[in-house]
Amino acid sequence: MASIFGHALTAVAIGNSFSKSVTNWKFWLLGMGCAMFPDADVIGFSFGIEYSSFWGHRGFSHSLLFALIFGVIITLIFYKKQFSTKKGILFILFFFLCTASHGVLDAMTTGGRGIAFFSPFDNTRHFFSWRPIKVSPIGIERFFSERGFRVLKSEFIWIAIPSLMYILSTFIVRKIKSKKKIHQ
Repeated sequence: MASIFGHALTAVAIGNSFSKSVTNWKFWLLGMGCAMFPDADVIGFSFGIEYSSFWGHRGFSHSLLFALIFGVIITLIFYKKQFSTKKGILFILFFFLCTASHGVLDAMTTGGRGIAFFSPFDNTRHFFSWRPIKVSPIGIERFFSERGFRVLKSEFIWIAIPSLMYILSTFIVRKIKSKKKIHQ
């Protein structure tokens, strides 16, 4: 898996695509939470749930269907008044993309057993053929080690730099658009 830092930064980059009229502290925190949430499935290890099981790590909670359901639920809970509006659709889209990004990043890591993107219809685990991100160790104590440093280094290269470039480019595009509006 990618670390919580990589997942959270990806949510920030995704959120930067959305209008300032829908973004606020709640939007950002929920987006980051959605991006990190699929790894809650590691709790299953404590209950004897097998890695390759439907409920196992990188199983259903990493699927595209789960991301959609989770996006709908988060929007219903936190944006109930806007749920049936155009803004509600934007919130569902944002939370879906943040949650789905988790599996995408994990499918680019060097470890684990793949992602069940199409669960519950197909529980086959998939990786991308290009896997540059070092897999993060499970557990906080293992993270603060030489291996944890290598993970952060690879995430800086493959997640942080592209995310920051995207954030910067959306900022520049917005500035150009606002200057064009002023001159019209």
